[in-house]
Amino acid sequence: MTNFNQCWNIHPCVAKLLQAVLFAGLVAAMPGHAADSSPDSDKSTYDQESVLKDAERFFGSSTEGLGKIIEKAFKEHGRPSGYIKGEEAGGAVTVGLRYGSGMLSMKTGKSRKVYWQGPSIGFDFGANVSKVFILVYHLPSSDKLFQRFPAVDGSFYYVGGAGINYQQRDGVILAPIRLGVGMRAGASIGYMHYTREKTYLPF
Repeated sequence: MTNFNQCWNIHPCVAKLLQAVLFAGLVAAMPGHAADSSPDSDKSTYDQESVLKDAERFFGSSTEGLGKIIEKAFKEHGRPSGYIKGEEAGGAVTVGLRYGSGMLSMKTGKSRKVYWQGPSIGFDFGANVSKVFILVYHLPSSDKLFQRFPAVDGSFYYVGGAGINYQQRDGVILAPIRLGVGMRAGASIGYMHYTREKTYLPF
C-alpha cells in the first residue's frame, strides 16, 4: 500500500487514518451478498406517515424541514425496514471522529441496542452533540448492520434546520437525519462502523 506519509509529508497519525478510510471504501466496493432487490413488503416496512410522526416526537414537532427531508428519503429509497433513534457526539478539525448509540427498531417487532463510531477526513470543521434518527433500508436481519458503512459521496442534503446523508454497503442503506444546531459543516470522506458493544476505537 502506498505510504502517504512519505509521498505527501503528512503527519503519521493522519496518514494512518487516511489509509484506514480508503481501505474501508475499497472493501465496501467489493462484491458481496447483496440484499434482496425486490420491493420490501408493506408488512415489513414503515410507511411515511408513521415515520414522520415518530421523528417529530423524537426531535420535536417544530423542527423545520423535517417533513421535506423524510419525503425526499421515501422518494429516493422507498419504505424503510427499520430505524434507529439515538444520540451522538463528534468533532473535527480536518480529521474528525463521531461516536453514537441508539435503539434499532424493526417493523417486524424486533429491537436491539446498537453503537457506532467512525473517522472522517476532508474540509470539515466543528463539533456537535445531537440527536440522530437513522432510516434503515433493505436490512434482512440486525446482524447485517454490524459492519462498516462508507458515506455516499455527495449525498448530503440540508433543508430548513435538518440534514440527511446516505451510507451504503452490500445493498443495505442507512440514512442518518440530524438537526442543524451544532452540525459539522463541510465535505469529507469516511465511514461509520456499527457495533454490538460500545468501543472507543474509531476503526
